[in-house]
Amino acid sequence: MTSFRHLLSRTRGQSQGSITRLIDPYVLGEKLKPFIFLDYFEGRVQTGFGFGMHPHSGLATLTWQPHTDVRYHDTTGQSGVLPAGGVEWMNAGGGAWHRGHLLGQGLARGIQLWVAMPPEIEEATAVGLYIPPAAVPLQALPDGQMRVLLGRYGSSGSSIPAHQDMFCGVLELRNATEYHVDVPSEHDVCWACLFEGQATIAGVRASRGELLVLGGAGSIRVKSSGPAAVLIGTARRHEFPLVLGGSSVHTNPKSLIRSQHRIRQLGRELVQAGQL
Repeated sequence: MTSFRHLLSRTRGQSQGSITRLIDPYVLGEKLKPFIFLDYFEGRVQTGFGFGMHPHSGLATLTWQPHTDVRYHDTTGQSGVLPAGGVEWMNAGGGAWHRGHLLGQGLARGIQLWVAMPPEIEEATAVGLYIPPAAVPLQALPDGQMRVLLGRYGSSGSSIPAHQDMFCGVLELRNATEYHVDVPSEHDVCWACLFEGQATIAGVRASRGELLVLGGAGSIRVKSSGPAAVLIGTARRHEFPLVLGGSSVHTNPKSLIRSQHRIRQLGRELVQAGQL
């Protein structure tokens, strides 16, 4: 007999303009770590909308914008344009700055996820990966596909080194159907967010941009009434404390202090280079 995950809680988050914060490190982040932050974006934009140069440390950010190209720049020395549907992964390590701006206009929808890193990684050298759409793995399903943003699903796996046991992907269904998303039994963190279309998740009708926190063991039952996309995250729980500092998250205060010093140093270099 198939077992399924069940609903623990649901939230529409807090919205400011076109951005809705569904997970933050101070509330749900503690329950859902290593997933400690999730912004859902939906709105009409003009070319140039985005975020200026800003720092992180101790965590990695995963950004997915399927509708418009994104111009990026970071302090690992990389800059360029990531085509719509590509994945940006910035493992900030002991400190890094980055920025991104949309190049299209009109309706845009996307997400940014923060992932807490384990102690052996939180002060490592920063790494920025910009994965074009064609290199984002797709796992074929009977009536759709799973777009693997992080980790593995079935025989498809992301090239991103996540440094822990986790998965993030987008279930894309073409028609009205029911699909059971397989989740490893050891993944005791599980959530889903309806990204497009209409669907029932874990037996409850979801609203677009709403986060559903799931408990129990087994698969995630998704039933769509037509074409739909569902963002899903699952993981083995991050066992370390969350020590917070602005846009930094570490496992202990000393690591946070060292990284904040590195961020300030990088900031001075950006000012001298006229980039901040």
